[in-house]
Amino acid sequence: MAHSGKIKSYDVAKGSGLITPVKGGDALPFNKADLQQQAQEPRSGQDFGYETRQVNGGTTYATNMTHGSAQPEQSQGEQASKQQS
Repeated sequence: MAHSGKIKSYDVAKGSGLITPVKGGDALPFNKADLQQQAQEPRSGQDFGYETRQVNGGTTYATNMTHGSAQPEQSQGEQASKQQS
């Protein structure tokens, strides 16, 4: 997963919600169809890993969301030092 975050809110009736990136920034919208485990409704505070996509003239959405996959994100420098080890 490219990103990780926590569910900020989810509206069961609409089938959509917001996820807040762990690294900071604005909450991203998502739809139930973006969840890998669609049978389970996400709850506020749950960790998810996700990818992003841009639609409708540049609006960024969370997609391919997987529950429990939120990992601390590494900077490029940290990734490079691990690869050199």
